[in-house]
Amino acid sequence: MSIAAPTDTGKVLDAVAIRSWKMPILLGVLTLFAVVVFIVLGPDGTATFRLSTSNDAWQLPNVVLPAKALGILVALICAALAYLAYSQTKTRGRIDTWVVVTFTVVFVVGLMVWIIGGTTTQNITLVGLFTGAMLITTPLVFGSMSGVLSERAGVVNIAIEGQLLAGAFTAALVASITHNAYAGLIAAAVAGVLVSVLLALFSIKYVVNQIIVGVVLNVLVSGLTGFLFEKIMKNKVDGVTIFNNPAHLPNIPIPLLSEIPIIGPTLFRQSIIGYFMLILVAALWFGLFRTRWGLRVRAVGEHPKAADTVGINVNRTRVLNVLAGGAVAGVGGAYFTLVAVSSFSKDMTGGLGFIALAALIFGRWNPIGAALAALLFGVAGNLQSILSLAGTPIDGQFLAMLPYALTILAVSGFVGKAMAPAADGEPYIKE
Repeated sequence: MSIAAPTDTGKVLDAVAIRSWKMPILLGVLTLFAVVVFIVLGPDGTATFRLSTSNDAWQLPNVVLPAKALGILVALICAALAYLAYSQTKTRGRIDTWVVVTFTVVFVVGLMVWIIGGTTTQNITLVGLFTGAMLITTPLVFGSMSGVLSERAGVVNIAIEGQLLAGAFTAALVASITHNAYAGLIAAAVAGVLVSVLLALFSIKYVVNQIIVGVVLNVLVSGLTGFLFEKIMKNKVDGVTIFNNPAHLPNIPIPLLSEIPIIGPTLFRQSIIGYFMLILVAALWFGLFRTRWGLRVRAVGEHPKAADTVGINVNRTRVLNVLAGGAVAGVGGAYFTLVAVSSFSKDMTGGLGFIALAALIFGRWNPIGAALAALLFGVAGNLQSILSLAGTPIDGQFLAMLPYALTILAVSGFVGKAMAPAADGEPYIKE
């Protein structure tokens, strides 16, 4: 008995040590926010959500919600879930996933109703919200997938912004010259690879600090594309910028699926780049976690020395993944000039490469998680634009900072541990 007691005590101490109160505290703070904002400061109007458009096969009625009453209900539900999270943490040391997910959904619904109920229009089209968000989400997804490919193999990719910008510029230039959008798309992928060649060369072969290399490449691409834009793309012939008038990739609606309310216009009325995005996320998740290739990549990113011991060429794997990531980001950059805008402008990516990094971290280096985070950031970005025209009780800049605030919460452990691959950013020199 004298031997068993210390062992049992050690187990108890270990259980106490790993118990984290961060999530209950966060849920409690958000509940307090809901009480003050949704109830005390809640608007008396209604929020109308339009679910269908005239092109949808099934017409759904508008959803009309009273802002004040729903705010009270949301605050009560949030309070109950926050207490449940506290109770589970105290008794078991962990919180059920459904508690956090339900709290998040309820809180977001309450926030949306509070925002819309306080605007002058007091209505919003969910179809427009999500389809507009895809203009931001699509390049974010490609950027975050580029980050997944690189960082799962152990190479920090800060150069996503430069890869996107290089792809956007090259796609516009080549598509303008050839009058072929698909040629521009291929050229964009090549441009992304060329940026990645420099990243791989300096960070893997010459063992330069990967973060510094990424930052320098972003500045280099920004300066180079800006210079070429001024010298080439701005030139006009008969009043037309012949080198900045690219062909356009059309949307290709999928029969029946494109007519489903909300989901159809958002996912199934896309260009070829949009459909490639959906395939890429699923394929990359399957490849990383269900194939031998993925096992090798993750081994290189977690334990490169052990991977080398079993015959995996660590640096070659890293180089190939960085190049593949560059091609993916280049295609994402082409979305700007071949789909969204149909012309190139200086620094048109607007920092989305860095938000893609935020999505990568918030999604915990998982392709599906990163894609969902990109969708969240895209909706927030589009909602900012919509609300700036509708008149809202909150400043649109609050929504603009949302991606970064959520990322800080993720890496600080409030929403679980966000751990990068163990060897991420560490060069490997074979002994």
